[in-house]
Amino acid sequence: MIVQSPASRLADGLIRLFMTLFALFCFLPVLFVLMISVTDEDAIREHGYSFFPAEFSGEAYRLLFQDATTILRSYGISLFVTIVGTLLAVTITAMAAFTLTNRAVRYRNHLAGFFFFTMLFSGGIVPWYMICRELGLNNNVFALLVPSLLFSAFNLFLVRNFMLALPYALVESAKIDGANDAVTAFRILFPLCKPVLATIALFYGLAYWNDWWNAIMLVDDQKLYPVQYFLFKLQSDIQMMTQIQGASSSGTLPAESVKMATAILTIGPIVLMYPYLQRYFVKGLVIGSVKG
Repeated sequence: MIVQSPASRLADGLIRLFMTLFALFCFLPVLFVLMISVTDEDAIREHGYSFFPAEFSGEAYRLLFQDATTILRSYGISLFVTIVGTLLAVTITAMAAFTLTNRAVRYRNHLAGFFFFTMLFSGGIVPWYMICRELGLNNNVFALLVPSLLFSAFNLFLVRNFMLALPYALVESAKIDGANDAVTAFRILFPLCKPVLATIALFYGLAYWNDWWNAIMLVDDQKLYPVQYFLFKLQSDIQMMTQIQGASSSGTLPAESVKMATAILTIGPIVLMYPYLQRYFVKGLVIGSVKG
Protein backbone atom coordinates (compact mmCIF):
# COMPACT_ATOMS: atom_id res chain seq x y z
CA MET A 1 0.00 0.00 0.00
CA ILE A 2 1.36 3.40 -1.02
CA VAL A 3 1.19 6.05 1.68
CA GLN A 4 0.91 9.58 0.32
CA SER A 5 2.52 12.51 2.05
CA PRO A 6 0.33 15.41 3.25
CA ALA A 7 1.69 17.57 0.42
CA SER A 8 0.82 14.91 -2.15
CA ARG A 9 -2.72 14.52 -0.77
CA LEU A 10 -3.17 18.29 -0.80
CA ALA A 11 -2.00 18.45 -4.43
CA ASP A 12 -4.40 15.63 -5.42
CA GLY A 13 -7.25 17.40 -3.66
CA LEU A 14 -6.55 20.68 -5.40
CA ILE A 15 -6.33 18.97 -8.78
CA ARG A 16 -9.65 17.19 -8.24
CA LEU A 17 -11.27 20.41 -7.05
CA PHE A 18 -9.98 22.26 -10.10
CA MET A 19 -11.19 19.54 -12.50
CA THR A 20 -14.61 19.47 -10.81
CA LEU A 21 -14.99 23.23 -11.11
CA PHE A 22 -13.75 23.14 -14.69
CA ALA A 23 -16.28 20.40 -15.58
CA LEU A 24 -19.10 22.41 -14.00
CA PHE A 25 -17.95 25.50 -15.89
CA CYS A 26 -18.08 23.54 -19.17
CA PHE A 27 -21.57 22.27 -18.31
CA LEU A 28 -22.95 25.76 -17.67
CA PRO A 29 -23.60 26.61 -21.37
CA VAL A 30 -25.62 23.40 -21.79
CA LEU A 31 -27.62 24.18 -18.65
CA PHE A 32 -28.13 27.74 -19.90
CA VAL A 33 -29.53 26.49 -23.22
CA LEU A 34 -31.80 24.02 -21.38
CA MET A 35 -33.23 26.74 -19.12
CA ILE A 36 -33.92 29.03 -22.06
CA SER A 37 -35.67 26.20 -23.90
CA VAL A 38 -38.21 25.90 -21.05
CA THR A 39 -38.72 29.65 -20.69
CA ASP A 40 -41.91 31.34 -21.84
CA GLU A 41 -41.43 33.30 -25.07
CA ASP A 42 -42.96 36.49 -23.68
CA ALA A 43 -40.61 36.30 -20.67
CA ILE A 44 -37.63 35.99 -23.02
CA ARG A 45 -38.70 39.10 -24.90
CA GLU A 46 -39.26 41.04 -21.70
CA HIS A 47 -36.32 39.91 -19.56
CA GLY A 48 -33.91 38.37 -22.05
CA TYR A 49 -31.99 35.17 -21.52
CA SER A 50 -31.60 34.05 -17.91
CA PHE A 51 -30.50 31.05 -15.86
CA PHE A 52 -33.62 31.56 -13.75
CA PRO A 53 -36.68 31.86 -16.00
CA ALA A 54 -39.33 34.36 -14.96
CA GLU A 55 -41.94 31.93 -16.28
CA PHE A 56 -41.56 28.30 -17.26
CA SER A 57 -43.14 26.92 -20.41
CA GLY A 58 -42.91 23.68 -22.37
CA GLU A 59 -44.44 25.22 -25.50
CA ALA A 60 -41.24 24.80 -27.50
CA TYR A 61 -41.07 21.04 -26.87
CA ARG A 62 -44.82 20.66 -27.43
CA LEU A 63 -44.40 22.36 -30.78
CA LEU A 64 -41.42 20.18 -31.76
CA PHE A 65 -43.23 16.98 -30.77
CA GLN A 66 -46.58 18.04 -32.16
CA ASP A 67 -46.07 15.41 -34.84
CA ALA A 68 -44.07 12.86 -32.81
CA THR A 69 -44.08 10.27 -35.58
CA THR A 70 -42.30 12.61 -37.99
CA ILE A 71 -39.54 13.70 -35.63
CA LEU A 72 -38.97 10.13 -34.40
CA ARG A 73 -38.68 8.97 -38.00
CA SER A 74 -36.15 11.74 -38.65
CA TYR A 75 -34.21 10.65 -35.58
CA GLY A 76 -34.22 7.07 -36.84
CA ILE A 77 -32.91 8.14 -40.26
CA SER A 78 -30.14 10.22 -38.68
CA LEU A 79 -29.14 7.38 -36.35
CA PHE A 80 -29.08 4.88 -39.21
CA VAL A 81 -27.07 7.18 -41.49
CA THR A 82 -24.65 8.10 -38.69
CA ILE A 83 -23.98 4.52 -37.55
CA VAL A 84 -23.76 2.90 -40.99
CA GLY A 85 -21.96 5.84 -42.59
CA THR A 86 -19.39 6.08 -39.80
CA LEU A 87 -18.60 2.35 -39.92
CA LEU A 88 -18.24 2.38 -43.71
CA ALA A 89 -16.22 5.60 -43.77
CA VAL A 90 -13.82 4.39 -41.07
CA THR A 91 -13.36 1.07 -42.87
CA ILE A 92 -12.70 2.72 -46.25
CA THR A 93 -10.30 5.24 -44.72
CA ALA A 94 -8.40 2.55 -42.83
CA MET A 95 -8.06 0.38 -45.94
CA ALA A 96 -6.85 3.34 -48.00
CA ALA A 97 -4.32 4.22 -45.30
CA PHE A 98 -3.08 0.62 -45.25
CA THR A 99 -2.58 0.80 -49.01
CA LEU A 100 -0.50 3.96 -48.69
CA THR A 101 1.72 2.37 -46.02
CA ASN A 102 2.15 -0.97 -47.76
CA ARG A 103 5.64 -1.08 -49.23
CA ALA A 104 4.51 -3.66 -51.75
CA VAL A 105 2.30 -1.04 -53.43
CA ARG A 106 4.14 0.79 -56.19
CA TYR A 107 3.76 4.55 -56.48
CA ARG A 108 2.05 4.74 -53.10
CA ASN A 109 3.59 8.17 -52.50
CA HIS A 110 2.19 9.37 -55.83
CA LEU A 111 -1.23 8.11 -54.77
CA ALA A 112 -0.85 10.04 -51.53
CA GLY A 113 -0.18 13.12 -53.64
CA PHE A 114 -3.53 12.71 -55.40
CA PHE A 115 -5.29 12.52 -52.04
CA PHE A 116 -3.39 15.55 -50.79
CA PHE A 117 -4.46 17.48 -53.90
CA THR A 118 -8.10 17.18 -52.81
CA MET A 119 -7.24 19.00 -49.58
CA LEU A 120 -6.19 22.05 -51.59
CA PHE A 121 -8.63 22.12 -54.50
CA SER A 122 -12.26 21.16 -54.99
CA GLY A 123 -14.35 20.62 -58.09
CA GLY A 124 -17.16 22.78 -56.71
CA ILE A 125 -20.83 22.30 -55.99
CA VAL A 126 -22.11 21.97 -59.57
CA PRO A 127 -19.89 18.98 -60.58
CA TRP A 128 -20.59 17.37 -57.21
CA TYR A 129 -24.34 17.73 -57.72
CA MET A 130 -24.22 16.45 -61.30
CA ILE A 131 -22.21 13.37 -60.30
CA CYS A 132 -24.60 12.59 -57.45
CA ARG A 133 -27.58 12.82 -59.80
CA GLU A 134 -25.89 10.61 -62.41
CA LEU A 135 -25.22 8.00 -59.72
CA GLY A 136 -28.90 7.96 -58.75
CA LEU A 137 -28.32 9.62 -55.39
CA ASN A 138 -31.66 11.36 -55.29
CA ASN A 139 -34.59 10.88 -52.89
CA ASN A 140 -33.17 7.74 -51.31
CA VAL A 141 -31.19 6.93 -48.20
CA PHE A 142 -28.02 6.47 -50.27
CA ALA A 143 -28.12 10.21 -50.99
CA LEU A 144 -27.46 10.75 -47.27
CA LEU A 145 -24.78 8.06 -47.07
CA VAL A 146 -22.66 7.88 -50.19
CA PRO A 147 -21.56 11.51 -50.79
CA SER A 148 -19.91 11.66 -47.36
CA LEU A 149 -18.20 8.30 -47.93
CA LEU A 150 -15.74 10.18 -50.14
CA PHE A 151 -13.62 10.33 -47.04
CA SER A 152 -11.68 13.25 -45.69
CA ALA A 153 -8.06 13.32 -46.81
CA PHE A 154 -7.15 14.76 -43.41
CA ASN A 155 -8.49 11.63 -41.70
CA LEU A 156 -6.69 9.47 -44.25
CA PHE A 157 -3.30 11.02 -43.51
CA LEU A 158 -4.01 10.87 -39.78
CA VAL A 159 -4.45 7.09 -40.00
CA ARG A 160 -1.57 6.67 -42.43
CA ASN A 161 0.86 8.50 -40.15
CA PHE A 162 -0.28 6.39 -37.23
CA MET A 163 0.38 3.20 -39.21
CA LEU A 164 3.78 4.46 -40.29
CA ALA A 165 4.70 4.81 -36.61
CA LEU A 166 4.04 1.08 -36.08
CA PRO A 167 6.94 -1.37 -36.63
CA TYR A 168 6.84 -2.60 -40.22
CA ALA A 169 8.29 -5.85 -38.94
CA LEU A 170 4.74 -6.78 -37.94
CA VAL A 171 3.70 -6.77 -41.60
CA GLU A 172 6.80 -8.69 -42.67
CA SER A 173 6.26 -11.32 -39.97
CA ALA A 174 2.65 -11.76 -41.07
CA LYS A 175 3.76 -12.28 -44.69
CA ILE A 176 6.31 -14.87 -43.60
CA ASP A 177 3.51 -16.71 -41.78
CA GLY A 178 1.48 -16.71 -45.00
CA ALA A 179 -1.00 -13.93 -44.19
CA ASN A 180 -2.40 -11.97 -47.10
CA ASP A 181 -3.03 -8.23 -47.08
CA ALA A 182 -6.59 -8.55 -45.77
CA VAL A 183 -5.51 -10.68 -42.80
CA THR A 184 -2.57 -8.37 -42.09
CA ALA A 185 -4.79 -5.31 -42.13
CA PHE A 186 -7.84 -6.56 -40.22
CA ARG A 187 -6.16 -8.96 -37.79
CA ILE A 188 -2.89 -7.16 -37.01
CA LEU A 189 -2.73 -3.48 -37.94
CA PHE A 190 -6.30 -2.28 -37.44
CA PRO A 191 -6.55 -3.57 -33.83
CA LEU A 192 -3.34 -1.67 -33.06
CA CYS A 193 -4.86 1.45 -34.62
CA LYS A 194 -7.85 1.63 -32.27
CA PRO A 195 -6.91 5.09 -30.90
CA VAL A 196 -6.73 6.80 -34.28
CA LEU A 197 -9.70 4.85 -35.69
CA ALA A 198 -11.80 5.92 -32.70
CA THR A 199 -10.68 9.49 -33.30
CA ILE A 200 -11.76 9.57 -36.95
CA ALA A 201 -14.94 7.69 -36.01
CA LEU A 202 -15.81 10.64 -33.79
CA PHE A 203 -15.05 13.03 -36.68
CA TYR A 204 -17.17 11.06 -39.13
CA GLY A 205 -19.95 10.56 -36.59
CA LEU A 206 -20.16 14.29 -35.91
CA ALA A 207 -20.17 15.05 -39.62
CA TYR A 208 -22.94 12.56 -40.40
CA TRP A 209 -25.09 13.55 -37.43
CA ASN A 210 -24.84 17.28 -38.13
CA ASP A 211 -25.22 16.95 -41.89
CA TRP A 212 -28.15 18.70 -43.51
CA TRP A 213 -26.46 19.72 -46.75
CA ASN A 214 -26.98 16.38 -48.50
CA ALA A 215 -30.65 16.44 -47.54
CA ILE A 216 -31.28 19.97 -48.79
CA MET A 217 -29.49 19.26 -52.10
CA LEU A 218 -30.52 15.69 -52.88
CA VAL A 219 -33.71 14.84 -50.96
CA ASP A 220 -37.23 16.13 -51.60
CA ASP A 221 -39.16 13.35 -49.85
CA GLN A 222 -40.09 14.50 -46.33
CA LYS A 223 -40.00 10.90 -45.11
CA LEU A 224 -36.23 10.88 -45.70
CA TYR A 225 -35.42 14.11 -43.86
CA PRO A 226 -32.71 13.64 -41.22
CA VAL A 227 -33.36 15.26 -37.87
CA GLN A 228 -31.00 18.18 -38.47
CA TYR A 229 -32.71 19.21 -41.68
CA PHE A 230 -36.18 18.56 -40.27
CA LEU A 231 -35.51 20.83 -37.27
CA PHE A 232 -33.80 23.42 -39.48
CA LYS A 233 -36.85 23.54 -41.75
CA LEU A 234 -39.23 23.68 -38.79
CA GLN A 235 -37.27 26.52 -37.21
CA SER A 236 -37.27 28.44 -40.50
CA ASP A 237 -41.05 28.04 -40.77
CA ILE A 238 -41.51 29.28 -37.20
CA GLN A 239 -39.36 32.35 -37.82
CA MET A 240 -41.27 33.13 -41.00
CA MET A 241 -44.62 32.80 -39.21
CA THR A 242 -43.34 34.98 -36.37
CA GLN A 243 -42.38 37.72 -38.80
CA ILE A 244 -45.78 37.50 -40.48
CA GLN A 245 -47.63 37.69 -37.15
CA GLY A 246 -45.49 40.50 -35.81
CA ALA A 247 -43.78 40.72 -32.45
CA SER A 248 -46.68 42.49 -30.82
CA SER A 249 -49.44 40.11 -31.83
CA SER A 250 -50.89 37.57 -29.44
CA GLY A 251 -50.19 33.90 -29.80
CA THR A 252 -46.73 34.43 -31.25
CA LEU A 253 -44.83 31.20 -31.82
CA PRO A 254 -41.90 30.51 -29.45
CA ALA A 255 -39.11 31.24 -31.92
CA GLU A 256 -36.30 31.82 -29.39
CA SER A 257 -37.08 28.90 -27.09
CA VAL A 258 -37.48 26.59 -30.10
CA LYS A 259 -33.89 27.40 -31.13
CA MET A 260 -32.62 26.24 -27.75
CA ALA A 261 -34.91 23.22 -27.63
CA THR A 262 -33.59 22.22 -31.05
CA ALA A 263 -30.02 22.38 -29.72
CA ILE A 264 -30.95 20.20 -26.73
CA LEU A 265 -32.61 17.59 -28.95
CA THR A 266 -29.66 17.32 -31.34
CA ILE A 267 -26.74 17.09 -28.90
CA GLY A 268 -27.96 13.93 -27.16
CA PRO A 269 -26.36 11.16 -29.26
CA ILE A 270 -23.03 13.00 -29.54
CA VAL A 271 -22.90 13.57 -25.78
CA LEU A 272 -23.56 9.87 -25.23
CA MET A 273 -20.98 8.76 -27.82
CA TYR A 274 -18.07 10.95 -26.76
CA PRO A 275 -17.39 9.36 -23.31
CA TYR A 276 -16.79 5.99 -24.98
CA LEU A 277 -14.27 7.48 -27.43
CA GLN A 278 -12.58 10.24 -25.42
CA ARG A 279 -9.93 7.91 -23.94
CA TYR A 280 -8.68 7.29 -27.49
CA PHE A 281 -9.17 10.86 -28.68
CA VAL A 282 -6.00 12.61 -27.45
CA LYS A 283 -3.79 9.59 -28.01
CA GLY A 284 -5.05 9.20 -31.55
CA LEU A 285 -4.38 12.82 -32.40
CA VAL A 286 -0.96 13.05 -30.77
CA ILE A 287 0.48 9.75 -31.97
CA GLY A 288 -1.18 9.88 -35.37
CA SER A 289 0.03 13.37 -36.15
CA VAL A 290 3.75 12.54 -36.13
CA LYS A 291 5.87 9.75 -37.45
CA GLY A 292 7.95 8.19 -34.69
